Amino acid sequence: MAASAPAARPLAGASLLPLTAPSRPRAPSVVALPRAPVMVRRLSLRRPARARSVRCLAAALGPEMRATLDKVVASHKVVLFMKGTKDFPQCGFSHTVVQILRSLDVPFETLDVLANEALRQGLKEYSSWPTFPQLYIDGEFFGGCDITVEAYKSGELQEALEKAMCS
Repeated sequence: MAASAPAARPLAGASLLPLTAPSRPRAPSVVALPRAPVMVRRLSLRRPARARSVRCLAAALGPEMRATLDKVVASHKVVLFMKGTKDFPQCGFSHTVVQILRSLDVPFETLDVLANEALRQGLKEYSSWPTFPQLYIDGEFFGGCDITVEAYKSGELQEALEKAMCS
């Protein structure tokens, strides 16, 4: 028969009381508040600033802004109005167009629409295009990200850029 292990003995001076973790104060229980009536919730979701933003949109493309955009677009063969800069795009769509233009080794200028709210709103009206990035080639609006990607895949973008660089 195998010898059994000796029974564990408590250390001298140790108490035989069971060890328990110190009690922590309990978090107060969460009280569920009754839901607000449907009409009140609907009213709270409406944005009163919407009416003001419509007025800002209407005034965003004044004669000065139009003249400035005309000058910028005409002074460069390829201009990309984007979120961020070509070295630090702030949006995946802008990054995609920058990568396409870089892969084609085309010199292009960028303007950050996030830096100027009036510019961003004015450009939407100027191009009749609601989103960014916006690519301009040889003074004309070419398109946004989706159009640029499709034109790149089909070879149309390369043709438009070659034509612009030769003019």
